[in-house]
Amino acid sequence: MKVSDLRGILQYVPRFRERIFVVAIDGEIVASPNFANILLDLAVLRSLSIKVILVHGASMQIAQLAAERGVSISNADGTGITDEPTLKVSLEAVTNVMNEIMQGLTSVDLRAAYGNAIIAHPAGILSGVDQLHTGRVERVDTKSLHLFLNEGIIPLIPPLGYDGEGKTFRVNSDGIALEVAEAMQAMKILFLSASDGVMVDGELVGQLSIPEAEDFVKKKKGSADPGVLSKLDHAARACRLGVARVHLLNGLNDEALLSEIFSQEGIGTMVYSNEYQQIRRVFKKDVRAIMTLIRQSVDSEELVKRTRVDIVAHLEDYWVLEIDRNLVGCVALHIYPEQELAELACLYVHKNAEGQGYGRKLMAFAEQLAAEKGIKQVMALSTRTFNYFQQKGGYAEATPDILPPERRKKYDASARKSKVMVKTVSVVAPPEASRG
Repeated sequence: MKVSDLRGILQYVPRFRERIFVVAIDGEIVASPNFANILLDLAVLRSLSIKVILVHGASMQIAQLAAERGVSISNADGTGITDEPTLKVSLEAVTNVMNEIMQGLTSVDLRAAYGNAIIAHPAGILSGVDQLHTGRVERVDTKSLHLFLNEGIIPLIPPLGYDGEGKTFRVNSDGIALEVAEAMQAMKILFLSASDGVMVDGELVGQLSIPEAEDFVKKKKGSADPGVLSKLDHAARACRLGVARVHLLNGLNDEALLSEIFSQEGIGTMVYSNEYQQIRRVFKKDVRAIMTLIRQSVDSEELVKRTRVDIVAHLEDYWVLEIDRNLVGCVALHIYPEQELAELACLYVHKNAEGQGYGRKLMAFAEQLAAEKGIKQVMALSTRTFNYFQQKGGYAEATPDILPPERRKKYDASARKSKVMVKTVSVVAPPEASRG
């Protein structure tokens, strides 16, 4: 592991420490060779004082056991009718899966406990059809779950629920994960299945707002992977109920869990309940972070050295790009109204976020801001990145004669001999936020 990778992880630790993550694992993932790696990832989370609640499914195991016994089941995933034979097979299969998980957790020195924390009622009669032994979550026993977590014990929750009379119901694990996360005020739900996440035209969708997720489920119902739609539907509902982030990951990929949690871009689909990515004005408290961010570029003479006093004196000109509350980029726009000219300056993106289009996003934002202020041309001065401005931004080289008098004095005094790049701008729609 690179030192920079470790630093990248450590920036998340203060925010995640003592917070609750609900990790929901499909039965197919439990049966996969990669499950051993997931257990190690869970051990990493616990070592960082992240509280983990583990919810598991068992639909694959239920279907396999039914086939071995020659039993015809009414459904395997707990979303349809659960008749008596199906419930009987489900109980045996779920017990086997739970035992396998407990053994695995023990092998990585994690303490875990199974508890009947899901109080369920019958799903009842839907569209005139009795759902029999299929249940719905009525209540989550949060007291028992907190007792486990406070003792450093991972609660293991199967896809079953129980009522006050001791009756057992088959409950869908996606629904249990949602109910547990809401009741326990979890920070995240992480769904691990055999799917990469939400796909559109063969491309992975990295992030979705709540309305976007709901719209996708509505439009793709009946034509997309029902497992993905179920998780996406529950993800949107969870975010509506206050869970900040829900992630859909391929649990067959090694390091998927840690890569999603401890990176700005992630590798799956994330549904978010608040602003994930934003460009905002700079505050005084951000100045130190900006100077740290651009230090390497200043040392390599890509950017002009700026002091704290310099930045504070023109604070209203500076903007930062945040991803999940982490500052990853900055840009400044200095206006020269008499010349109807603006200077795009201090454009920088952290090296860990390079190649994601964030530099172009900041550039486009500054250009749009200039156009909205009635500025017709934007210029940029560069010694080493002028190709970027030409190729990515559509800038053309100009002479220093276009510089306003006050700026020309600074230009000559610096002796940097920067190339002057210029572009005509007009008001356009701002670019959409992107992830991955």
